[in-house]
Amino acid sequence: MARPRSDDKRQRILQAAVKVFARKGYHGARVSEIAKKARVADGTIYLYFRNKEDIIVSLFDEVMREHLVEKRERLEDLPDAPARLLAIARHHLELLGGNRDLAVVFQVELRQSTQFMERFTASWLQDYFVLIARVLEEGQREGSLRADLPVKVVTKAFFGALDEMVTSWIIGRKDYDVAQLAGPVVDLFLRGAAVAGQPAASRPSLRAVAASRRGGS
Repeated sequence: MARPRSDDKRQRILQAAVKVFARKGYHGARVSEIAKKARVADGTIYLYFRNKEDIIVSLFDEVMREHLVEKRERLEDLPDAPARLLAIARHHLELLGGNRDLAVVFQVELRQSTQFMERFTASWLQDYFVLIARVLEEGQREGSLRADLPVKVVTKAFFGALDEMVTSWIIGRKDYDVAQLAGPVVDLFLRGAAVAGQPAASRPSLRAVAASRRGGS
């Protein structure tokens, strides 16, 4: 029978697993290495988790649960959808930007398996999308966001922008605070890249750009 979630050894095992998975990869990591890093006996692991897969699943579940609870609390007192989107972006980038090993596990290791991706997308990640979608719907109702855009598409675009910021931060291996990108990302998402006040007629349309590319190929 699994021990209580508050058990110190269980948390040590999960924290150790993050480091081992990030350095060795999920498939290359061994339960014995996680036990050694957590300073527990190999057999102790199985008092809390069934196997290595159960460890990474539990890690994802607990991080996402805390992530969503904190997000909902942060959004309660904010005045409108743009402010809520900025809070979501900041918390997303702070969470992963504050722990590179955790970011590697979430951005790289969890995506090595279609089975993992399907499982996580259907659980906590889906709940995350629902949270974002609700904020977008609020913005459409209050008039701060365009009502003609499909919420599902905008939800995935918003998440995708944040997701790419974290992935680029990991791959680039540069020492900067990725959370500082929350403001620019949300500003670009809400306002676009066009110069404010530029007449719409002077902006190149996507159709025109596509046509010019076909002609030059």
